[in-house]
Parts: sequence; C-alpha cells; structure tokens
Amino acid sequence: MKTQLLAALGGLALLAAPAAAQPQKEDGKKAIQAVLDAQVAAWNQGDLPKFMEGYWQSPHLTFYSAKKVTRGWQATLERYQKTYQGEGREMGKLAFRDLDIQMLGADHAFVRGRFVLALKKENAEGLFTLIFQKVKGQWRIVHDHTSS
Repeated sequence: MKTQLLAALGGLALLAAPAAAQPQKEDGKKAIQAVLDAQVAAWNQGDLPKFMEGYWQSPHLTFYSAKKVTRGWQATLERYQKTYQGEGREMGKLAFRDLDIQMLGADHAFVRGRFVLALKKENAEGLFTLIFQKVKGQWRIVHDHTSS
C-alpha cells in the first residue's frame, strides 16, 4: 500500500511538472519583452548607455553585424556610438516588429525579429537573432546577430 501511494504521488508530480513550467516560461517571455521594450525606449531617447543595459556587461558578449564580429560590452557600445552618434549620424526612431521569443530552458531564450529604424533621409530595417541568458537573475542579451 505504501509503495502504491508513493508511486501515485510520483506520477502526480510528473503530471504537474509541465503545468508548473508553463507559468515560468511565460514569465521569462514577459521579462525578455520588457528588456526589449526598455531598449526601444532608451534608443528613442538617444540614450545608448541605457539601451546597452539590455546586453550582458561582459567581455564575452558577441555582436555580429555587417560582416564584422564585435566582442565585449564596451566594444559594442563604442560600435553603436560610432555608427549612430558619430559626426553626421543620427539615431532615428527604433521599433521592433515580428518578435518571436522561444524559451530554451529556465535560463536561456532565442529571439528573432525585425528592427525598423526611421531616419530623416530613409528608413533602415533588417532582421536580428538574439540569444538571451538569465545572468544574476536578470535577462540579458549574450549574443546579437543583426543584418540589414
């Protein structure tokens, strides 16, 4: 009887596990969406350091774009500054579209989307793929591959 009871409780625990994982998955998606929303708001205010808060502040951050690989948080910030705040440059207004956030586990996610950058002369747009990781309890971009 005791063995049957333990087996039944074990079976119930297995049935409950996927149900318990669903709210955690949705919480992760919402938290990642909040990071992306904060990035858009910071960009549109012209605040690159605030925009960069969405990235992992580490020398191991990777950013692939325009046939170039940028490694590290500081180098990525400097790349953005040169490209969008350099002489004769503008940041424009940023929007993310067609976002698809896929949870890869409790601490990792894969995000695909499109960026649209409204500039004075013409709009720029392209696709991006992001890898998010939960670092010290915060969702951060650890890899960014952007193409235009």
